[in-house]
Parts: sequence; C-alpha cells; structure tokens
Amino acid sequence: MLAIRLPAEVESRLEALAQATGRTKTFYAREAILEHLDDLEDLYLAEQRLIDIRAGKTQIVPLEEVMKRYGMEG
Repeated sequence: MLAIRLPAEVESRLEALAQATGRTKTFYAREAILEHLDDLEDLYLAEQRLIDIRAGKTQIVPLEEVMKRYGMEG
C-alpha cells in the first residue's frame, strides 16, 4: 500500500478526471506511476553513470571502438 500527498491543484485535477470518466483516483495514479517509472529509473541510472565517470570510477569506450569490436565498422 502506498499513501502519497499531492499538491491541491494536482489532487483537484485527478478528482475531476476520475469523476468525468467513472474511474478511481487510484486507477489514474497507478497508471501515471507505471507510465513513468521506466523513465525515472533510466534517468537515475544515467545520472549515476555520469557521476561515476566524472569521479573516474567508470571507464568509457568510444563508439568507434565498440563498433569495431563487434564488426560494425561503417
């Protein structure tokens, strides 16, 4: 179970959408989370990789080298 606090404006919009469509606020909150969770995970991973690269903890490989390594030279 998850309880979240939303700004009043968002709560009002969610309530209006639920009333207009006959669905629940929970339905739309769940849909929104599922729709954007992959993007949030990707963003977090990219930010962590950038931090690691800047700190010298992760090596980078130029695209040209990757393409050559896998026989994809253009």
